[in-house]
Formats: sequence, structure tokens, C-alpha cells
Amino acid sequence: MKLSHFNFDLPKELLAEYPSENRDEARLMVLNRKDQTIEHKQFKDLIDYFEPNDVMVLNNTKVFPARLYGNKEKTGARIEVFLLRELNSETRLWDVLVDPARKIRIGNKLYFGDDESLVAEVIDNTTSRGRTLRFLYDGSYDEFRQKLTDLGETPLPKYIKREAEPEDEERYQTIYAKNEGAVAAPTAGLHFSKHLMKRLEIKGVDFAEITLHVGLGTFNPVEVEDLSKHKMDSEEAYITAQATSTINKGIQNKQRICAVGTTVMRALESSVSSDKTLNEFRGWTNKFIFPPYDFSIANSMITNFHTPKSTLLMMVSAFAGHDFIKEAYEEAVKEKYQFYSYGDAMLIL
Repeated sequence: MKLSHFNFDLPKELLAEYPSENRDEARLMVLNRKDQTIEHKQFKDLIDYFEPNDVMVLNNTKVFPARLYGNKEKTGARIEVFLLRELNSETRLWDVLVDPARKIRIGNKLYFGDDESLVAEVIDNTTSRGRTLRFLYDGSYDEFRQKLTDLGETPLPKYIKREAEPEDEERYQTIYAKNEGAVAAPTAGLHFSKHLMKRLEIKGVDFAEITLHVGLGTFNPVEVEDLSKHKMDSEEAYITAQATSTINKGIQNKQRICAVGTTVMRALESSVSSDKTLNEFRGWTNKFIFPPYDFSIANSMITNFHTPKSTLLMMVSAFAGHDFIKEAYEEAVKEKYQFYSYGDAMLIL
């Protein structure tokens, strides 16, 4: 399939700037692949579609406050620094994006905080906006990380035009977030409330947690018409023995295995054994899933409504069928579903 197959008109008023007041009361569109039917529900209704011993696979990555604002030495120009990944904890080297990039050259120093207690030196250029920074800080590693947390703010997606608010720190995090390392939330999971999780647990649904640290590469635009030429950025993922055991037991017993989000689906499909079960995994994945694709582990998924021409939309189309997803998205626009991170959700069975 070509890039142009994944384009559609999305009215601006359907971009969700804020989440539902109650996490589990977002709207839920339920797609049944077998019957080719579409239902309109609330997210908390998804409990009706699962039975005891079905498995929900969650991404327990935790978003860290990756957006910093500093000032350039001498000129005092305000520079946005987006922390991407830590390269070396001892020397405090980080891969970052800077904006405006044209002002930032190797050797420049940036000062952070009112007291300028955190300083960074530009060591290298990586991409057009990418730089390698060495942070200079008088204190232990733990104190340094705390300083980054204190100075950073929640990195809301670019399409949300408003400023980040203190509430975003909590609402742009899943309730089961544990392992810090993502620069964006695995957004399908934002709809789960503690109450809904408890109800699912009481019903007998099993949970398996994996970790995939979402990077900005997930949101990189696809710029080639031939999808096989697109290269995904690598993201760090971990699948433990415990998660593997729970999921494989579900596969063996022909239960429903539900990937909560595209990040979970990508991690699962990155570690499939020859007999179509799941292996433990610790490493990096640049798996790019687009139609046609034969999925091995999950037989259902929860996802949000995604941007035109995005790799996320391509994966969902591969799972549900391109024509069915096209029909569902046309219905979503007509019914005024909210799109993207804080938007509404879709359950594909």
C-alpha cells in the first residue's frame, strides 16, 4: 500500500486539547472484524467484551518531564531543549532536540533555572535539530536527575497548541506507569481508571505489563510514497519472563490477547518465536507494521484515533483491514469523535 492510501480530512475541531473529565468515560468505538460491525460505547463498557483469563497487555512506561527551557550564554536567547535519551549517566551525555536550532552550535553553553545551577555544553550535532549535550552539575547523579525533573515540564504533543498545565503532569500519564523513559505517553492506556482496572481484575481478566519507551520517532512523518522505504526510529523495549508466561498461557488457552495501544503491539511483534508464541525481550526495536501484515500474538487491540498518514494509522489498518478502518474513521468524523492523545478510543476485536 502507498502513503496516499492513509490520507483523510480531519476537521481541526476534532483535535482533543483536553481529556475526558473521567478517564473511563471517553467514547469508545467498537469494531468487530468478523462481523464488520461498528458500535458506539463508553470506554468503561469494554469490560463487557472480555472474559475471565483473557489477557490485557499494558505498556508501563512512564513519561518524564522532557521539555526544558534554557538561555544561551552571552546572548541570553531562550532555547527549548527536548530530552530524547540519556547516552551516558556518568558523563551526563544526552541526545536532545533544540529549537531554534540555527542558534545552537558546538561549544555553546546553555543555562537552566533562575539560579543557572544547571549548565549544558553542546558537544555534537546529530540531525538538523539534534544535538548531544553534556550537562554540568555539582551534585550526585540522583540530585542531577531530580534537577532535570524540577526544571522540566510535561512534553505535550506539538498539535496541542496550549501551554502545559500542572494537571497535565498527572493526566498525561497512565495510572499504571512505572518505568521512566518515555517522551510521550502510550495514549490508549490513558483511558483506564483505577475503578475500571479493579472491575476487570474482579471479572478475572489477567494483566501483563511490558515496557516500550515511546520516542519522538513514533510521530515522525512518513515522507515516502513507498512505505517499504520508511525507516522507524528505534525505541527501547523490555518483555519480562512473567509477562511472557501470562501471554503465552493465554495464547495456549485460546483466550483474547488484547494489546493496549500501538506501542504494545509493536513490542509484541518484535519478539515472536517460530511457533507464534512470545519470547522475552530486552533491547531496541524499529519494527514498522503496515498492510499487509500477519499478526502473531494479539487478537484484539485498544487504540486511539490517529493522524492522517501516520505509522500508527498504518498499523491499525493492518490489524483491522484498510477498508474497515477507512469506514470507521469516516464514521468517527461524522459522529465527532475526538482524535489523538487526549481523544476517544477504539476497541478492535
